[in-house]
Parts: sequence; C-alpha cells; structure tokens
Amino acid sequence: MADRVRVFIACSLDGFIAGPDDDLSWLPSGDGQDFGYAAFMADVGALLMGRRSYEVVAGFPGEWPYGALPVLVATHRSLQPKVPTVRPVAGTIEAVIAAAREAAAGKDIYIDGGALIREALEAGQVDELCVSVIPVALGRGVPLFAGLSRYQPLELVASKQFDGGLLQLTYRPSHTGG
Repeated sequence: MADRVRVFIACSLDGFIAGPDDDLSWLPSGDGQDFGYAAFMADVGALLMGRRSYEVVAGFPGEWPYGALPVLVATHRSLQPKVPTVRPVAGTIEAVIAAAREAAAGKDIYIDGGALIREALEAGQVDELCVSVIPVALGRGVPLFAGLSRYQPLELVASKQFDGGLLQLTYRPSHTGG
C-alpha cells in the first residue's frame, strides 16, 4: 500500500525523542542493526520534517543522510537548504502533506519531528506510527506526544523486541479521538 503518511521514530521510555538541547547521544548505535529503517525507507518517496528536526539533522557531520530523497521542511521562516533536495513548505498541515504527497510521486511520506507528528496526528493525517522505545529514561527533553489537545486512540498492529531491550511498536491511528 503506497501513498501513506508514516512515522518512524525513537523515543525514550518516558516519551522523549531528544534530550535537553536536542541531545541524541542516548540513541543506540545499532551495532549493525538498522531496526527496520532500510525497509521502511524503501517505501518512502518524500520526507516531511519540522524545522527543528531539520536544523538538528543539518548540523550532523558527514554526508546528508537522506541522499537524493526529496525533503520538505515545514517552516514559516526563510531556509537555506543544506542540499538541493531540501525545500521549505508552509501552510496548514493538510497543505504541507499535500506538497509532500506530490513530491513522493505515489510512494509513502515519512513525517518526522515532534510538533509536526502531533499536528498531523490530531488532523487525522497519519496512517501509521512505528515507535522504537529505547530502554532509557531521560527525565526531560523534547516530548513525542506531550501537548496533544485530545486523546489519540491507536491500534497496535505489530511489535518486535530487539537485543538490548529496544521495543518497536507499530500502531495505526483509529482517527476517532474525542
């Protein structure tokens, strides 16, 4: 099934996607495991990310991690793209997802960034969430779901445990939150 809006994200046991000051040092190195990321990315035609997530990734040393994949950055501020495949988009969540859908050319859309994920989830725009729970409690940082205006019922469709205690949970939103 193509053309889905999907989330693939890691969070701490206490629900943070980054520590204070966008610290990601607590994420596992993988030790040769990619936790299903390559298979996920094989179905992705475009990445839609929030501005804060883009700035963190753009600050990583080395090559741009997304290669030639179109990356749309939801922002209302001017943006100097790190690579030619990055471009800013603005508007409602529906409008930025529509732009990502066009860029994805029939493939899935990977949505990344806490605020953007929450906004898309509340708008009923997310088809699947794959959340890798890392066995660490951070206590503070950037939350994944804090700030939702209403509850979001999710149906568990898959789970997988990896060595080291990482638990990967795949959910489908029911889009019936009250």
